[in-house]
Amino acid sequence: MIEILEKTLTGYKYIDLFAGIGGFHLALSSLGAECVYANEWDTFAQNVYKENFGIEPEGDITKINENKIPEHDILCAGFPCQAFSISGKQRGFEDSRGTLFFDVARVVKAKHPKVVFMENVKNFATHDNGNTLAVVKTTMEQLGYTFYERVLNAVNYGIPQKRERIYMVCFRNDLINREFSYPKQFALSKHVEDFLLDDENMVKDLYVERQDTFYNGKKDDKYSDTSIRLGIVNKGGQGERIYSTKGIAITLSAYGGGVFAKTGGYLVNGRPRKLHPRECARIMGYPDSFKMSKNKNQAYKQFGNSVVVDVLQYIAIEIGKTLANQEVKKSLSA
Repeated sequence: MIEILEKTLTGYKYIDLFAGIGGFHLALSSLGAECVYANEWDTFAQNVYKENFGIEPEGDITKINENKIPEHDILCAGFPCQAFSISGKQRGFEDSRGTLFFDVARVVKAKHPKVVFMENVKNFATHDNGNTLAVVKTTMEQLGYTFYERVLNAVNYGIPQKRERIYMVCFRNDLINREFSYPKQFALSKHVEDFLLDDENMVKDLYVERQDTFYNGKKDDKYSDTSIRLGIVNKGGQGERIYSTKGIAITLSAYGGGVFAKTGGYLVNGRPRKLHPRECARIMGYPDSFKMSKNKNQAYKQFGNSVVVDVLQYIAIEIGKTLANQEVKKSLSA
């Protein structure tokens, strides 16, 4: 997480749909916004969310009455990517029925928040030849919103991880007085080694001692803004590759196999190991004060599924600027 000096969303209320373990919550609350409702179907994630924020997310969103959700200014949703049942016809709200995005849309239709802030995998932008994104855009426009979208990579916002995601920001049409801008990229100053734990006792069971480890002879002495592969174990499949800590992390995953499953392997103190869940948390922008799942497998899955907090913070800052400009203009014209 980045340190926020100005709470630009103070006074605004938000809801957290498909909340996971609370990446959106950390980002918006750091800017002063108040969470008034959360929804997440996974019980393990629900427990982590409640332990950290004191809010117990409701379950299956498809069974939630949208009219009973509290009033809010900002709707946040990291909804799963699903194929739309009617492809390419761009009938907007009608096309979205039967998908989880429909549950976002019906809440928007009922509550008319000022801002809708959504995140999804990079491939969402090109899924079904762009028709999926087109349906989302058309739906939001039919509901009375101006739609913005961009694919951003966490490595361009201070986090040493290749994690590309599409971020969609929608402003209610009566609020637009200033064009929304996505945050500007900046040079990376930290690498994987800056996010590692100091306590070797915590990670001793993560080291891999194998006779079939192969190193490619590549030097591990220069920093890079890309991942630096140094070697492999076994046949070098996904989850069997070893990287330098002087580069960036590969994309953390909720699934996958291999001895370095979900995190990739890194050469630390001359020996290869996977990342500890706390190191994964750091590389996703979660502070060390965040209480992780005590189940290590669940922790890996949850961080692999999560949003990058820092990227959300930078976008939310720009959302705050746009809203502040609108509020100022509104008050001057009153």
